[in-house]
Amino acid sequence: MFLHFGVNTFTDSEWGTGRESPSVFNPVGLDAGQWVSAAAAAGVSLVILTAKHHDGFCLWPSKYTDHSVASSPWKGGRGDVVGELVGAAAGGQSGGGVDVGVYLSPWDRHDRRYGKTLEYNEYYLAQLQELLTRYGSVKEIWFDGAKGSNAPNMSYDFTDWFAMVKELQSSANIFSNAGPDVRWVGNENGFAGTTCWSTINRTALSIGNGSNLDYLNTGDPAGTDWVPAECDVSIRTGWFWHKSQSPKNITQLLEIYYHSVGRNCLLLLNVPPNTTGLIPDSDVERLREFRTAIDTIFSTNLAEGCSVRASSSRGGRNNGGFAPENVLDKDHLWTYWAPDGREERDGYYWIEISSGGSSLKFNVIRVQEAIGLGQRIKRYEIHVDGEKIANGTTIGYKRLHRLKRGVVGGRNVMIRVLESRSVPLISSFGLHYDPYYWHSK
Repeated sequence: MFLHFGVNTFTDSEWGTGRESPSVFNPVGLDAGQWVSAAAAAGVSLVILTAKHHDGFCLWPSKYTDHSVASSPWKGGRGDVVGELVGAAAGGQSGGGVDVGVYLSPWDRHDRRYGKTLEYNEYYLAQLQELLTRYGSVKEIWFDGAKGSNAPNMSYDFTDWFAMVKELQSSANIFSNAGPDVRWVGNENGFAGTTCWSTINRTALSIGNGSNLDYLNTGDPAGTDWVPAECDVSIRTGWFWHKSQSPKNITQLLEIYYHSVGRNCLLLLNVPPNTTGLIPDSDVERLREFRTAIDTIFSTNLAEGCSVRASSSRGGRNNGGFAPENVLDKDHLWTYWAPDGREERDGYYWIEISSGGSSLKFNVIRVQEAIGLGQRIKRYEIHVDGEKIANGTTIGYKRLHRLKRGVVGGRNVMIRVLESRSVPLISSFGLHYDPYYWHSK
């Protein structure tokens, strides 16, 4: 979950000018525990805070600038938003399982060193070091390539910045629109492409370059770098809190979910705290409703208890641990169906789930590859009682089909893998009912 918070919160802005006085920052009721609890209740595993946005104001007391919380009236200049968030996440208020990441904007509209390549790169590196050494484990660092068209021209030393991250926090993921660990999906709508590969060629990317958005959105089956896409989108219209705005409704949030998580991507949903320093009750409630909706749809797999057969299985009759029944177990990662790799009789690999008796009724189909062994499937179809009802290209960690025709009934559901980079490995298959999806013919 993204947390956009800073002086923009108090000036009703999205991009600050850098000329804001620190005196405007005074979230008298700030409660990072509330942020973390709201995230945990929504099933979120990572919260990322805008430690410094483009305006240059720092949410921690950096010794390299006075443009920070140390110069604000909040807590008499002794506050530390980054520290409070880390403390809340570590203090058990989350119920466990919530990690912390930081966003540190390369573009700085306040600092006089910006535009002086050597000086500013050294300044940025020093601030990055503060964040990586003061606050324990940092799970993701967000390097935003955004920069205004009239900003001073300068070069960022990403090589040194990334090297420092890996030296000081070796397990941290680095995000930018060029990776190296996580890439931008190419838009701020939360929508990945219908084709979305986790692989890409990083040599074809550069941070801040907006000319390759389609490539970022779809990835590259011939890519040599594993850089999965992250879909960032705000629960409101803006990234920062504005009194005039309200959270998206459940229909909109589920649409985002199906187009991000349901297309082999990570979802980073921004939920901005207000001027008091709290996530508004309306947003907390919407997060709770969102979690309830996801649980309602996916907690029951209507395919459970069905019989499963396949075109072949590695290991022959004994299956060697790669039986087709693995797609219906609870392990969606490390158990999977694997065909034996020979040319299939019908010209494609297939796996079929059969109810045997009563008709299965569903409007969502879930398919997952054994992603720990790579992304392989390039083209597939899904048939119900011999009729094609869905088709696609990539699957990856998770592919969700919300059927346009609405609820479908049938006894036999078959996945046909028509094209694959290697022998396809399917780890999980599900049939679900989404009661929030109103379809009119």
